[in-house]
Amino acid sequence: MVSKKSRLLATVFPYLDIFSVFALTPPPQSFGHTPHRRLRWYLMTGYVCYAAAILVMTFLVTYANIIAIDEEVLEYNVADFTRVMGNIQKSLYSVMAITNQLNMLFNYRRLGEIYKDIASLENDMDEASQCFGGQKQRYSFRVRLACCLGFWMILMMCSMPRLTMTAMGPFVSLQFKILTEFVMIMQQLKSLEYCVFVLLIHELVLRLRHTLLQLQQEFQDCEQQDMLQALCVALKRNQLLLGRIWRLEGDVGIYFTPTMVLLFLYNGLTILHMVNWVYINKFLNDSCCHYERFFVCSTLIINLLLPCLLCQRCINAYNCIPRILHQIRCTSADPNFPMLSRGLREYSLQMEHLKLRFTCGGLFDINLKYFGGLLVTISGYVIILLQFKVQAIAEDRYKSSIDA
Repeated sequence: MVSKKSRLLATVFPYLDIFSVFALTPPPQSFGHTPHRRLRWYLMTGYVCYAAAILVMTFLVTYANIIAIDEEVLEYNVADFTRVMGNIQKSLYSVMAITNQLNMLFNYRRLGEIYKDIASLENDMDEASQCFGGQKQRYSFRVRLACCLGFWMILMMCSMPRLTMTAMGPFVSLQFKILTEFVMIMQQLKSLEYCVFVLLIHELVLRLRHTLLQLQQEFQDCEQQDMLQALCVALKRNQLLLGRIWRLEGDVGIYFTPTMVLLFLYNGLTILHMVNWVYINKFLNDSCCHYERFFVCSTLIINLLLPCLLCQRCINAYNCIPRILHQIRCTSADPNFPMLSRGLREYSLQMEHLKLRFTCGGLFDINLKYFGGLLVTISGYVIILLQFKVQAIAEDRYKSSIDA
């Protein structure tokens, strides 16, 4: 098993097990060689059937919610673009589920290679840091994972059903409301699954940066040629490990591109859909569910903020490395040592060309700058939406006054 070779993966596997229950990712135990191949085949066949059942359930939920939207639109007599926007928003339930299932099917091997690369990088970094006293004792990765993801996962899974159950309206039966809650939570957990891999990459970058800081201290006091040569070899090894992290981020980005693009699209459209219904209910003097819908919109925004924030932290840690290289060049006991000068030059050139970017297929970057632009875009669409609604309501009132 891969987890037996990596403490980092053993730490995140409980979270990935939760995601596999929601049919978001294959069970992490399915990766790796096991002597019981027939048992493993039976388990994977059972999981495929389970994922197919989840997909069928999502189709039923989508159909029930579309029917409910049509009935609600007719009840309130607001059949403008509300029905179109509502149907598109509900249809994304099935689109996201299909995309995720196909992504797991076609990128199963890629995900297995990602696990292997993480385990290999962790082992190589531990081996490289043994000569410098090992890794720095920071807060446990398990604790940081729980603080960043575990707390928010529990809060979201407990609060979303309470906030959205009433907002679904009277046209959805209780059974389909419960199934809809499952589907909604399933979709939002995709963001946390992505955050797990971002935190893994961030942890690897922090370990590599710590080893580089230890190398800096060694270069300050070292004047022996043999020792300088050994330190230059360690510097080259650090450079190669950083290049492997850059490639790992590229593989993670490719794996999550389709699902994360749809998640950003779904959350943005859902916010507009909820704002639209809040305005409709307010116009009809129905104050029900206003605060609930506000908190749901806040939850959706935070669920997009979290991956952007974690990606930005990882990028900031990665961008600290050129400054450390500059300090090594300035504070080294023998800055004119040819091997050291050449190694620092190559490392600096690599940092200039291999920029760490968390991106969705080149469509957009996942960082705080993009999140700010996302908020501005959503706000702009909300303003346009409200302007159209005000105009439509004014026209309806004018026609009613003429008919009276």
